[in-house]
Amino acid sequence: MVSTHSIMATALACLAFSIAPVTATTYSMVKEYYGSTFFDEWTFYNNYDNLTNGDVVYVSAQNATADQLAYVDTSTNHAIIKVDNTSTVVWDNKRNSVRISSDDTFGVGSLWVADIYHAPYGCSVWPAWWSQAAVWPQGGEIDTFEGINTNTQNQMSLHTETGCTAISQNQTSTLVASTNCSYAANEDQGCIVTDPSTGSYGAGFASSGGGAFVTEMASTGINIWFFARSAIPSSLSSNESSIDTSAFGTPVANWPSTGCNITEFFQPQNLIFDITLCGDWADGSTWNSTCSGICYNNWVMGNGTDYDNAYFEVGYVKVFSTEGTNTVVSPTTTGSGSSSTTSGSSTQSSSSAGLPYGGYWMSVTLLVVVGLFSALFTLT
Repeated sequence: MVSTHSIMATALACLAFSIAPVTATTYSMVKEYYGSTFFDEWTFYNNYDNLTNGDVVYVSAQNATADQLAYVDTSTNHAIIKVDNTSTVVWDNKRNSVRISSDDTFGVGSLWVADIYHAPYGCSVWPAWWSQAAVWPQGGEIDTFEGINTNTQNQMSLHTETGCTAISQNQTSTLVASTNCSYAANEDQGCIVTDPSTGSYGAGFASSGGGAFVTEMASTGINIWFFARSAIPSSLSSNESSIDTSAFGTPVANWPSTGCNITEFFQPQNLIFDITLCGDWADGSTWNSTCSGICYNNWVMGNGTDYDNAYFEVGYVKVFSTEGTNTVVSPTTTGSGSSSTTSGSSTQSSSSAGLPYGGYWMSVTLLVVVGLFSALFTLT
């Protein structure tokens, strides 16, 4: 006969195993954007903002260079990406800005780091450091850094096709605004986690020297860490060619594969910086509670001095692949990813054994549940 204590112990084990831990992984650097060549492998959008209805024109690489909207500061070797703050904009015109997307994409098994000293902020300003696949929403979107107007906290989110949800998140933030990542739900707000730190966005971020954002897209889940300038781990600040995520601690935001099969909902990602003005979010329902006047009339129009703080200052962007693999997908590569990434995806899919959300921890949970029911039947 199985004792009641044994059954309870098995039940507790089932509960524990159903919450996926953040797995520590070693990564090796495969790509670096830094210094005088920072902008060499990015595509400038070169069109008005027809994506979020912002009041900007995203300029070409040639115009961005000529107008000093995208350049490398030779005194620091930092990349500057900014909104035009010197031109006078008259009625019915848009202000010039920048949106750049990496030429390469990076598949599951990648981790990227952005060392940002200053990020845009202020009324009407809507900056983002994010990624998305070539086909949206099928290939997913990861918003690592995003905010609007006078916000003081960074908002992180995923956007996917229907079927990806945030379950059993292992993270330091308790500010979870939504758990359904589907673009078709809640007007595509995504599954949102807000950083509780007021130094993660806005004037507070800038005054403290910014910090480093780490985004991990692994088969076990997607994780985001933010480290203020004074707390950046030595593996990042010392320019090491490999890093171990065990040194990072618990992420501020975590979307484990228990609720979202990463290899199903995420394809190789383009990395993106952009700054728009007004638009669907910044000029949305929260405008009157954060800023005064009319977004376009009172901010975008005029001489541009309101945008003196509307710029990114980026020390570097580095991309790492799981040790022993290469997750870089160049524009000339055919198919959904490099051979090593594709192989990894196939292995992950087969290990899922057809479970709704796949993955190792779902499989372990199933085995423990089967053991629990076997114990119960023994009682009879």
